[in-house]
Amino acid sequence: MERENSTVVSEFILLGLTQSQHAQLLVFMLVLVFYFIILPENFLIILTIRSDPGLTAPLYFFLGNLAFLDASYSFIVAPRMLVDFLSEKKIISYRGCITQLFFLHFLGAGEMFLLVVMAFDCYVTICHPLHYSTVMNPRVCYALLLALWLGGFTHSIVQAALILRLPFCGPNQLGNFCDVPQVIKLACTDTFVVELLMVSNSGLLTLLCFLGLLASYAVILCRVKGYSSEGKNKALSTCTTHIITVFLMFGPAIFIYTRPFRAFPADKVVSLFHTVIFPLMNPVIYTLRNQEAKASMKKLLSRHMVFSVYFMVKNTY
Repeated sequence: MERENSTVVSEFILLGLTQSQHAQLLVFMLVLVFYFIILPENFLIILTIRSDPGLTAPLYFFLGNLAFLDASYSFIVAPRMLVDFLSEKKIISYRGCITQLFFLHFLGAGEMFLLVVMAFDCYVTICHPLHYSTVMNPRVCYALLLALWLGGFTHSIVQAALILRLPFCGPNQLGNFCDVPQVIKLACTDTFVVELLMVSNSGLLTLLCFLGLLASYAVILCRVKGYSSEGKNKALSTCTTHIITVFLMFGPAIFIYTRPFRAFPADKVVSLFHTVIFPLMNPVIYTLRNQEAKASMKKLLSRHMVFSVYFMVKNTY
């Protein structure tokens, strides 16, 4: 179909997760709980790492950036989704859809690359502890951070560019939000080549990173066999935390992006957890298994509670 003979779509209708009012209310409450309880914990992690001079190791530098990425990622979909749950007419403009799609892949790819960097940091920490300060010096950390941001931007700009070349003339109904698989299906042209490019760009990259991360942690676990019980337990705890996060991040992404873009009943649920629930949990999982970070967070909270009580008493009198 020729673009000039078609009606250009200027907006998309979001169908939502379900048409059932009771199910929508349940999902609304679930998203609201995660958004307003776990999101502040991500900001607390960032504040704790920035305010505690004892948390200067590269691990905490990357953990703070992970919390920032995940908090930013949650602002792309969740607020709009919460509003849409309470709205009868759920509409997003074409430009708004492309913008949402761009930032989803920009921050999502950035987090994926950050997990690879954190795996490298973990490998150097456990397998080459004597060379750690030399290999993971501040200059290297900032260079790795810049590289992952550039990598995420490059990945995302390719995704958006391929979508912008497609003609859209209707239908214009999407699922929960704008993402590459759903938007491609609405194009008024043969999308076989574009789908292959998308799978290569998103799916293959995700799968290779996932397999590479699992292989790296397998190497680490093999190396710690000869360690003392205390060293082995600490290494196992660190690797377990990383592996849980890797599965939470990459499992849904592999399901969504490494297959032909056909609709499955589970797509909407997997997308919800991948974009709203799991990202907020990743930094929390890291922090809950890190004794130094937990102790620092408790000190920060106790200090602020003391100050709050002091000012309340002072204002009272």
